[in-house]
Amino acid sequence: MNKKNNNIAAQGVDFTVIWLYGILVAIGILCIFMVEYRSGTDWFASFINGKTNYSKQLIFAGVCAIVATFILLTDSKLFTAFANLLYLFGILLMLATFVLGKNINGSRSWIPLGGGFNLQPAELCKIFVALALAKFLSRQEVDFTRLKSQLIAGAITLAPAALSILQHELGLALVYFSFLIAMYREGLPAQILIIASSFGVLVVATLILEPNVLAVILTVIAALLIFILRKQIKKKKRILTLIVTIWLVCVGIQRFVVPYIFNNVLECYQSTRIYSMVGKEYDCSLNKKAMEKPGNKPARKPDDYNVRQSKIAIGSGGFMGRGFLKGTQTRGKYVPEQHTDFIFTSLGEAFGFIGCFVFLAIYLFLLYRIVRLAERQRSTFSRVYAYSVVSILFFHIAVNVSMTIGLFPIVGIPLPLISYGGSSLLTFTVLIFILLRLDADRQMVLR
Repeated sequence: MNKKNNNIAAQGVDFTVIWLYGILVAIGILCIFMVEYRSGTDWFASFINGKTNYSKQLIFAGVCAIVATFILLTDSKLFTAFANLLYLFGILLMLATFVLGKNINGSRSWIPLGGGFNLQPAELCKIFVALALAKFLSRQEVDFTRLKSQLIAGAITLAPAALSILQHELGLALVYFSFLIAMYREGLPAQILIIASSFGVLVVATLILEPNVLAVILTVIAALLIFILRKQIKKKKRILTLIVTIWLVCVGIQRFVVPYIFNNVLECYQSTRIYSMVGKEYDCSLNKKAMEKPGNKPARKPDDYNVRQSKIAIGSGGFMGRGFLKGTQTRGKYVPEQHTDFIFTSLGEAFGFIGCFVFLAIYLFLLYRIVRLAERQRSTFSRVYAYSVVSILFFHIAVNVSMTIGLFPIVGIPLPLISYGGSSLLTFTVLIFILLRLDADRQMVLR
């Protein structure tokens, strides 16, 4: 075996991404340390005793380093060969949570492993979905312009999303919709993204405006379109039919679909969080799930405590920040879940606007670098997988940061490589290093 095959660097592994990965993992451990460390404690001993969250995260990082090295030494063809089997394994793991699952924070999506460690299959399944989607779209017989292929690709991504919803993991379920970005790169019609975005806008408008006011606005918009397109409508009557149909669908959604989702599908606390995001209070007496629980009284207090404390913590950092281990809000444990979903607050309070800007710039550079890697792939499999990785990362970053500053409802999505958690760190490590392994063999056509 010649020296080139033994040398990872010689195989074309992108060390820029590895450095960015290492920097972000180190920042994550630092942020958890800032939240949990107490003065007078032997910091070195607390780092190696495995009892604190930052010491556990350091152990997770060590395990991930071993896994990453193993992936880089693996043959790329194994990922294509086992993509479908891994997807099936991931689905079975998610189903196993309904039998073996442990309830944590109201979500039955964790499998206990012993020693205080738990596995969240919905996190790992993101890897398997990325591989399975890449495998499907790279098949020579697949024509992604056809509706059948688009429906199959949609089913691949939405099956674990449906299971996540049943596990009461709405946040992780939403992540699977990020695969639309990868599909769009491969030819998914832009109309689908426009329809999905329009639905989101209509939902927000339904929450903000009174039902009758929104119905009048939708009617006025439809009437204006008919007036503007009156000449075209005389030639093609189907344009009028299309406008009227869209108007009826929109009114139906705001009148019936949106209220049904909030009152029958979502839990009371989920509806409350979404309403509080737009400055409204949700009446839990309307929520069927809340009223069906025996002895459960509808909560009347707005569920925005987490967000308010998060904003206070970030705002207290100001422009330059309070300094390392000097944050009063995060170190005082005023912010709930500050070592997981709200870890961004510790960085914002300690290092201020400047620190947040630099931190987000590192993320942005990582995303840009992965897109560059994606576009230089010869293989459709590698390109689809790379775009899946960047889509997942972008969604997690955008939603988590927006969540902590009140621009998005609290849905329990961790900040990639930063938030505490072995499942999350392992998932993002495997996602990134499989990409690096595929990129090292970018001249090879994989199917």
